[in-house]
Amino acid sequence: MPELPDVVVYLEALTRHIAGRRLERLTLHSPFVLRTVDPPITAVEGRIVRGVRRIGKRIVLVFDQDPPPADPALPALFLVIHLMIAGRLRWREPGKKSGMGPKLMLASFVFEHGTLFFTEASSQKRASLMLVRGEAALHALDPGGVEPLEATREQFHEALTRESHTLKRSLTDPHLFSGIGNAYSDEILHAARLSPLKLSRTLTDEEFGRLYDATRATLTRWTDLLRAQTGGKFPEKVTAFHEEMAVHGRFKLPCPACGTPVQRIVYASNECNYCAVCQTNGRLLADRSLSRLLKGDWPRSIDEL
Repeated sequence: MPELPDVVVYLEALTRHIAGRRLERLTLHSPFVLRTVDPPITAVEGRIVRGVRRIGKRIVLVFDQDPPPADPALPALFLVIHLMIAGRLRWREPGKKSGMGPKLMLASFVFEHGTLFFTEASSQKRASLMLVRGEAALHALDPGGVEPLEATREQFHEALTRESHTLKRSLTDPHLFSGIGNAYSDEILHAARLSPLKLSRTLTDEEFGRLYDATRATLTRWTDLLRAQTGGKFPEKVTAFHEEMAVHGRFKLPCPACGTPVQRIVYASNECNYCAVCQTNGRLLADRSLSRLLKGDWPRSIDEL
């Protein structure tokens, strides 16, 4: 799923390409992508994109309520795009095809100078569009997590310790932190040298300081890196897996800090990647399915493995 660094780069690209431009036509290629009925989705056709915003991992296109000359007293229209896991945005110049099959197409936004395609490479169709009117309706879609790059140490600590969860769960809870998901939580915890299963309320002051600094440094570094890789163009290869990552998606590959093979825990549809030497003092965290299967044969440390 695109997370804060990916979404920020999307926002910058969308601002360059469509801010101040009139949306000529919006076509829904999948009826399931639209999750609202009032106002009707056709209400944004002919209106100018006044800005682009972010709510957590959601992308928000801001439209005037009326076509120009718009009445500033009227509430704005907000088109909210939630990419979920497999949703992506693609920009094509006039006459250029999306490069994606029709089954992957969710919606297309036609402007005079090009088309923005909304696609999803998954049969589960989790990505969505919502059109809402006014700031109050938009605010209702915000889970309420603090912005990790804007939060003070006190605000970060309050969010982290609001519930007694594992660090992995806390960082990825949108009600606590905005924009952090499975991939960057792995990278943050590796940089902070903390176990993903350590409880949030058990951190020492020194450990909390490492986590706070690692969160800011990791998200800033990856935003800058993705921005540089895009090179001012519209991002095409948005993925949760990068060769430059330390642990995420690198199961069995060497940790860049110590060379020990990266380990993982698989649960539900997610996984947690970590280095046993750097983060858990050599202890292997129990994979729920494998540890139950192996029972007494489950290795307790990286040395036993």
